[in-house]
Amino acid sequence: MTTTRQDAWTHDEDLLLAEVVLRHIREGATQLAAFEEVGRKLSRTPAACGFRWNSYVRKQYKTGIEVAKKQRKELRINTTQETLDQAEANDEVASEAPVLQPTVQSKNTIKELISFLQQYEESPSLEVVQEENSQLKIKIQGLERKVAELIQEKQSLVNHIQIVEEDYRALIEIMDRARKMVILQEDERSRKVKFQMDKNGNLERVEK
Repeated sequence: MTTTRQDAWTHDEDLLLAEVVLRHIREGATQLAAFEEVGRKLSRTPAACGFRWNSYVRKQYKTGIEVAKKQRKELRINTTQETLDQAEANDEVASEAPVLQPTVQSKNTIKELISFLQQYEESPSLEVVQEENSQLKIKIQGLERKVAELIQEKQSLVNHIQIVEEDYRALIEIMDRARKMVILQEDERSRKVKFQMDKNGNLERVEK
């Protein structure tokens, strides 16, 4: 039993995916068929291949997609013309044959025309779309969790800044009170100074 891979895509795998999808577009096949082919070669699911193409690889090959579509259009014009020419030739043969006996070639031409018209479908399968939506939902949930964490971190920083500001103001007030106390002490000390005359008639300072 083949194990389905879920590891990261490499550059070579992206190149293979682009090559196969562009070939299917050019040949008029569906993208789902391309995803299934790549999935078999890389042991990945078609849904994973479709998601990788739509979310990343397709953006790298916009010019290549346009060229492939143009080539597909030219191929369809040529094929349609050949089909019409063949149908006209069959009509000429049928006009010579009995009316109630359709030829085997005409039946084959109708089957080919039906098959050709069915190849116009290019939209991804519902499975691919659901897988892509599931991946996007997971990314959105992750981003929402990240936003919630950032909001919480911001609130924590705001609270921390408020605490620092309060501590700073308290420190300023303490320093201001200490400065005023020093000034008052020096004032009071200067008022206590008193001078008196000693025995020799000199003034000397007397502390109260």
